[in-house]
Amino acid sequence: MSVKQVVASDEGGAQPSRMAGASRPAASRLVLLGEIGRPHGVRGLVRLHAFTEDPRTLGSYGPLSDATGARRFAVTPMPGGIGRIEGVADRDAAARLTGTKLYVERDRLPPPADPDEFLLCDLEGLAAFAQDGTALGTVRSVEEYGAGPFLVIEDAGAERLLPFTKAVVPVVDVAGGRVVVVPPAEVTVAPQDGEDAA
Repeated sequence: MSVKQVVASDEGGAQPSRMAGASRPAASRLVLLGEIGRPHGVRGLVRLHAFTEDPRTLGSYGPLSDATGARRFAVTPMPGGIGRIEGVADRDAAARLTGTKLYVERDRLPPPADPDEFLLCDLEGLAAFAQDGTALGTVRSVEEYGAGPFLVIEDAGAERLLPFTKAVVPVVDVAGGRVVVVPPAEVTVAPQDGEDAA
């Protein structure tokens, strides 16, 4: 089971197979595909940081937008992590774009080919249920802290982090708008001699 980072929304920015971000309404959902880095040379080329599985596909989705959707960028990836942005012809213009995140509308992305692979933005907002049908809340986000992805499930202001594994999340029904979770047992570690209790 995995989540592709072609999926992070505007707060994301991790490398492939990393998670981050917050959900948006389905109609306006933007998916983070990359970021414009510093200028490369004096002719307007830039470093491109692609968050897609294959960096060369960054330009294949048509013009990309910034987080507001107001500015559009026609991107042509080149070898070595370099790229050309249409209309950017000098180093100063390229420098003004440094740090600009590049987005595509969710409906322009193909569905994952593997049934055990999910786009992060498709998981956000799903209802979470226990195996007995008890409602546990809603998937607020998917986070990655280095030890694997976690679902952040929110219910009445409280949040619960659950590892996104097949054992803990055996059912993901994106079309049905729900996930089934089996929360792991909580672990309490008693303080050792000489340690203060937290």
